[in-house]
Amino acid sequence: MTRKFENKVVIVTGGTSGIGLATAKAFSENGASVFITGRRKEALDAAVKTIGGKVTGVQADMSVLADIDRLYDAVQQQHSQIDVVFANAGGGEFAPLGAITEAHYQQTFDTNVKGTLFTVQKALPLLRDGAAVVLTSSTTSISGTPAFSVYSATKAAVRNFARNWILDLKDRHIRVNAISPGLTDTAGVNELFGSGAQAEDAKRHMAGLIPAGRIGQPEEIAKAVLFLASDDASFVNGIELFVDGGMVQI
Repeated sequence: MTRKFENKVVIVTGGTSGIGLATAKAFSENGASVFITGRRKEALDAAVKTIGGKVTGVQADMSVLADIDRLYDAVQQQHSQIDVVFANAGGGEFAPLGAITEAHYQQTFDTNVKGTLFTVQKALPLLRDGAAVVLTSSTTSISGTPAFSVYSATKAAVRNFARNWILDLKDRHIRVNAISPGLTDTAGVNELFGSGAQAEDAKRHMAGLIPAGRIGQPEEIAKAVLFLASDDASFVNGIELFVDGGMVQI
């Protein structure tokens, strides 16, 4: 273990399952002091035990600005600055055009766009010059998916945050990049597809469309996030890194 993040302070929102959990664990194993967020206390407590090391759980809904303030208040109680923000909290549900409700639109944009925006903006006073920000976008930012237009629009917005924020933050040498996972074996994906034989058939069909021949694992996405957050990516800025087995390249 190289422990590339020894003595670094890292924020991982949506860190109780899937990609967020795997990434928080990887940061911790590399020596970082990690702060994770989650909406449900039971899941948050379980994630803290799973991650181990120097990890702090903060119960927060990242679409609620007061909760974001609580997160950074908790950080300031222990540390004077932040080295990495992984703005990962997000989610979405299927809804075809013609069946999209205002509530569906509002919830998806508040979580994925508003939450990402204010997670980063409210971190700025604590972010050290030269820090790294990684945003979770999705392959849906460039690839159409039936009944998934609202979610896809939010992820395109997140990707464009990276393009613009590298200009806003250039004087502070803060790098901002977006990670765009493809189909990944997480609880969120399982919830999206539902349960039973039909859901398994849908996942098998999707896996068959991926040149790598399978869906991704959260740990594989985590490795890409750690690269973007590390000094190894010191000249990587504003990109969208697809970690999808090649699916959107064909």
